[in-house]
Amino acid sequence: MDWGVAAAGLLTGLLVGTTGMGGGALTMPLLTLVFGVPPLAAVSSDLVAGAVVKPVGAAVHLRRGTVQPELVGWLCLGSLPCAAVGSLLAGSLGKGAESVLEEVVGGAVLLAAGMLFLRMVLARRRAAPDGPGVRPLPTVLLGGVAGLVVGATSVGSGSIIIVALLLVNRGLSSARLVGTDLVQAVPLVAVAAAGHLLAGDVHFGLVGSLLVGSLPGVLVGALVSARVPDRPVRVLVGGMLVTTGLVMLGANVVLSASAGLLVVLVGAGFPLVRNAKSSRVPAMSGRCWDG
Repeated sequence: MDWGVAAAGLLTGLLVGTTGMGGGALTMPLLTLVFGVPPLAAVSSDLVAGAVVKPVGAAVHLRRGTVQPELVGWLCLGSLPCAAVGSLLAGSLGKGAESVLEEVVGGAVLLAAGMLFLRMVLARRRAAPDGPGVRPLPTVLLGGVAGLVVGATSVGSGSIIIVALLLVNRGLSSARLVGTDLVQAVPLVAVAAAGHLLAGDVHFGLVGSLLVGSLPGVLVGALVSARVPDRPVRVLVGGMLVTTGLVMLGANVVLSASAGLLVVLVGAGFPLVRNAKSSRVPAMSGRCWDG
């Protein structure tokens, strides 16, 4: 039992339960950068652990009715076969090509960070209520791309898909976005994990340590999610993703940490600027009316 890995699992489990963000974008870089786990073993073990943890969050949303089944079906139609291809592709790289996988994961982590902040911006601009329309073709294509990324890197089952859902179906409420994403992620992660199990890349001791922390973490996160404002958490997570992604791409640690800090500061200051602008509009309208 590695208690450090269990602590990392607890952190990512709390984030998954509280914010709905997929833990792979944090777990895999933490395992590789902090604990020295080879990239392929980290991806494989994280996927197997995620296959156990994801159903916990999905069950909560199914009980609450915050899931759109038709959307889940179209997503899975594209994501499941591509996840199998992605996992086999990662396994075919071999031990000598793990540096390539590390760079691919670094790029996926930075993409996840961008998707995370884009989600926050789109969520503010989206004004429509839950819409009945589902766009099958874009949804299937989205599932296919996400499945390939998840299968190869373990990153994207939450952070990338949930933003793309906003792009193809912007009438969904935040609760339905998270619920639909978590439910579709159950078979997606299971298929990707099965591919890595067949390839023999999984370290079961590592999986056990992750589950010791992540299972209670996701349960606690789901219980407190209604009471914790998720925007500050997402801003901090976005900064962490930028830092780890740049480090995995070979950037200087100090430079990467500075970039992550800058992202946090910009993310924290953006609502203040937006609120200041919106507060000026009624005042200006009042002056024009008086004149």
